[in-house]
Amino acid sequence: MKSENKLVNLPLQNKLIAVYCLTALLILIVNLFMYSNINSVLHRLDRIYVSNINLNELWGSLDSVQNDMTNYLNTKTTDAMDSYYKSCQDYTAQMERLSDGITSDESQRMERNIKAMSVRYLELTDLAIEAKRGRNVEKYRTYSEEATTVYNYISTYINSLNNEQFKSNSANYNMLSVSMRYVEVVNTVVFLAVIFGNVLLVILVIRNITKPLKSLSSVANQIAGGNLEVTLLEVNSRDEVGVVSKAFNHMIISIRNYIEQLKASMENERVLKENEGILKENELKMENHLKDAQLKYLQAQINPHFLFNTLNAGAQLAMMEGADRTYEYVQNVADFFRYNIKKDHDSVTLKEELELVDNYVYILNVRFSGEIHYEKDIDSSLENLEVPSMILQPIVENSVNYGIRGISWKGRIWLSVYREGDCAYITIRDNGIGIDKEKIDKIMQVNLKESDISSGSNGIGLYNVISRLKLFYDRDDVFEISSQGKNGGTLVMIRIPL
Repeated sequence: MKSENKLVNLPLQNKLIAVYCLTALLILIVNLFMYSNINSVLHRLDRIYVSNINLNELWGSLDSVQNDMTNYLNTKTTDAMDSYYKSCQDYTAQMERLSDGITSDESQRMERNIKAMSVRYLELTDLAIEAKRGRNVEKYRTYSEEATTVYNYISTYINSLNNEQFKSNSANYNMLSVSMRYVEVVNTVVFLAVIFGNVLLVILVIRNITKPLKSLSSVANQIAGGNLEVTLLEVNSRDEVGVVSKAFNHMIISIRNYIEQLKASMENERVLKENEGILKENELKMENHLKDAQLKYLQAQINPHFLFNTLNAGAQLAMMEGADRTYEYVQNVADFFRYNIKKDHDSVTLKEELELVDNYVYILNVRFSGEIHYEKDIDSSLENLEVPSMILQPIVENSVNYGIRGISWKGRIWLSVYREGDCAYITIRDNGIGIDKEKIDKIMQVNLKESDISSGSNGIGLYNVISRLKLFYDRDDVFEISSQGKNGGTLVMIRIPL
């Protein structure tokens, strides 16, 4: 049960990453399983005809010995003798592979006979060579004839054994071919099952994410239609959707309380009025005011603008109730959302970008109890510089998520804006875990694609920032990343031509 709660409370990003990793792991396991099965069958197929190959090599070596012996007997040259001895060595090496044990297997008995005859054959060839060298014509002819006779016997045996093994190997090959087809069928079934399981898993996760969003949309439509007596949303998770749903519930309760306060005020004023006519007139006015107030709330739609307007309403309520820290936090969140909605594709001033970073760091420090230590050094004369929107916050977010998050020492981020020559420089530096050169090179090889825009927070990642900077200023040296390696921190520098 606890593990299920942990999964439900995971952030949406972590849920999607977990689904991707699990899917990739399943596909890897299936591929390894298929590779292992196919590789095993292929190895068995390779081993089938090794015996025939060995016999063919043995036969070839035997022919070489016979030919080299005959050549020497005819020519008696040193080259012919060297060639003979080399052929004998090759044949002896091939012969050692043959079985010489006592067994009931017909093939192994034939191998033992071939080996025994080969030993006798090599003895006779050696005697013939020695007799030739000693110029004993009668002996070398006798030995060479006997050697030739044994050679014919060995050739006959090798041919017979080769035929027998070929028949046996052909039967084994047919059996393995059937096994191969069976393995292909099994692998296909397993692969299809994994694909089906992955699709089912993705559907379940997406349903888990979209179900609360549908509930939120349904309740919002009811409120927009004038029904404030809706059932509050059921919040079962603490992820981003859960946080928004909880805030939406608070908003509904606040609206109801506000209307109740208006009704109570109307009732008190009605009691205080002595004249019935004035009472009815004032009551009518109060009802009109109440309807106006309701209309203002009911005209809001559940879209991004409604979200930060709702947050502003919450901030005002917090201010009225004296909750200063809550007011400041909600106000920062509202400003952050407003900037993302209005400025996502516009050019802005550097001052606005810096204010967005301040809001973002403030929200993080509320969320993580002040773990983010942020310092900045800004040349105020550059604050009105025109820059593309959303270029600093994604870099700071990367420094937090991939630099200082989870380190054992105090994490710090420094942001500087200064002028040097005919350029303005913006640097964002952290003292986190650093980044290796390979990853830096990969990031800098940016190519604006749809896949790049989907990375990072708010749909804007480093690839998107680099691409937009290059397009906006029409130069390639506008963005640079450097690091001292492991635990050496990371420095991001933006170079803006003045």
